[in-house]
Amino acid sequence: MGYGPVRQRRLSDDIVERLEALILEGSLKAGERLPAERALAEQFSVSRPSLREAIQKLVARGLLVSRQGGGTYVADSLGTTFSDPLLELLGRSSEAQRDLLEFRHTLEGACAYYAAQRATPVDHQRLREAFENLQRCYAALVPGGGAEEGLADARFHLAIAEASHNAVLLHTIKGLFDLLKRNVVTNIGGMYAQRGETRDMLMRQHQELFEAIVAGHAEEARAISSRHIHYVQEVLAEVQQEAHREARARRRQGLPREE
Repeated sequence: MGYGPVRQRRLSDDIVERLEALILEGSLKAGERLPAERALAEQFSVSRPSLREAIQKLVARGLLVSRQGGGTYVADSLGTTFSDPLLELLGRSSEAQRDLLEFRHTLEGACAYYAAQRATPVDHQRLREAFENLQRCYAALVPGGGAEEGLADARFHLAIAEASHNAVLLHTIKGLFDLLKRNVVTNIGGMYAQRGETRDMLMRQHQELFEAIVAGHAEEARAISSRHIHYVQEVLAEVQQEAHREARARRRQGLPREE
């Protein structure tokens, strides 16, 4: 019985795996520039030619992009699940906004559950920073909410996804980040106008979610996340019903009357 030769593994393949792992776990983000070649080689304790070979392999796979005289970057395309035109279309569709809330119900509940089980002290610190930034936006009392509040809200939920230590959940949330931010900004003004307690309610829900995750209460974190999305869906349904009644009343006002 014959045996084929054992091929020696190239050092560049080990470097490729290391860089792929950093991209997959979110340590290297879409559009982020890699450290200079010399610094990165020193960090990995490898030769610059081996590092260069690994980078060329990742460029060929579409994970990295080399710019002439400008360094090497993680490909921007890794940061989006949908194309920009599709994001724009989804952002304008009221039905798609409802669909996104249903999707968030499942996705964010899972993120909260696993974050409560797996978050490290470093994750807790990042969560705390994102939560405190969101609270500052709420406390600013910007009329009708706003883009800054939407961004802070989306970043808080992204921090939860990072703390889940589930690469698929994380990159799905990252791919939908812009759509999630738009969803919050689009919805929040109408919600605040519909119910006076909405801002306080959202503040309390986010605080309860943060505390449950840090305390490691996985089922409670998932339940709070579920209640949060249900509340948003409930208020938005009221907003839509009110808009339909207003439109109907205006149509009736415009109808010709019999003498």
